[in-house]
Amino acid sequence: MSDEEFVDALPKVELHVHLEGSMRPRTLLALARRHGVDDLPTDIEGLTKFYEFRDFDHFIEVYLAAVRVLRDADDFAVLARETALGLAGQGVRYAEITFTPFLHLGRGIDADELFGGIERGRLDAERETGIQVRWVTDIPGLPNMNLRPASEGTVEFALNRRESVIALGLGGPEAGVPRPQFAEAFTVARDAGLHRVPHAGETTGARTIWDALEYLHAERIGHGIRALDDPALVEHLRAHHIPLEVCPTSNLRTGVVADYPDHPLPTLIELALPVSLNSDDPPMFGTTLRDEYLHALRSLGLRRDQVVGLAAAAVEHSFAPAPLKDALRAEIAAAADRLQAAS
Repeated sequence: MSDEEFVDALPKVELHVHLEGSMRPRTLLALARRHGVDDLPTDIEGLTKFYEFRDFDHFIEVYLAAVRVLRDADDFAVLARETALGLAGQGVRYAEITFTPFLHLGRGIDADELFGGIERGRLDAERETGIQVRWVTDIPGLPNMNLRPASEGTVEFALNRRESVIALGLGGPEAGVPRPQFAEAFTVARDAGLHRVPHAGETTGARTIWDALEYLHAERIGHGIRALDDPALVEHLRAHHIPLEVCPTSNLRTGVVADYPDHPLPTLIELALPVSLNSDDPPMFGTTLRDEYLHALRSLGLRRDQVVGLAAAAVEHSFAPAPLKDALRAEIAAAADRLQAAS
């Protein structure tokens, strides 16, 4: 059995993927033409070059430029539907997709129009394929933004839409954006029953992860690969079973890690830290979740049983309801038995 056949036969869960960062190149180009956004590339070749990031800050700059093509409910419906269908086509059964409402509310887009659009796309994809999607609302932690209204607005947006919003996140640069300033927003989210999944330890060190745990009540950590800088933090994450959402290709494309052989995922697994495998901003980074599983086998040197373990871990780390978790556990276990027999 080839690696491709193995990965394609494995049911999957995605826990760290951004809706806006999942916009397909042709969709971005079509929306730019529709809305007259004329300072973006006009063809696939130009867009590919546009997505060659110098560093993490340049990635954020490009990201913010790209999301300006999203203007109305139909745009958001197309984006949500295409993203969910793309995941379903890779064998993803359940996904927790992050989106950043304040990036759009701050541009004057109506909150109900935004949410109505992504909900329409989510439900269309569910009817077509059965994929289950839930939303994580992300605070845009940008250094040049007034972060208090962004934080308060994001939490308010989430709490008013609990039918499919399950968690509060925090994205953007870590350097220059200390985590403790978001403590109030995350405390409100915790007290209201929202899960907490901030980014931390991607571009800065272990202190940022400690702050996410102490001040943001983090239940999972987005990225978190710099936990290895601090043995005490490694032990804490392991003892308290706080998962890391690991995105290898993302780390390479933003310059956080030099190349696949340098990526710490195998070490994280060896140290028995709870981790899942994710795609982050797939079209921008030239990857998919399927590709990440293939890289785990081919570029990171993981065994097939370890890759099955990553798929199973994503189920355990998810906030899916108990009956869905049970069904996913059973499906992955059955697939693992078939794959072992086939191999």
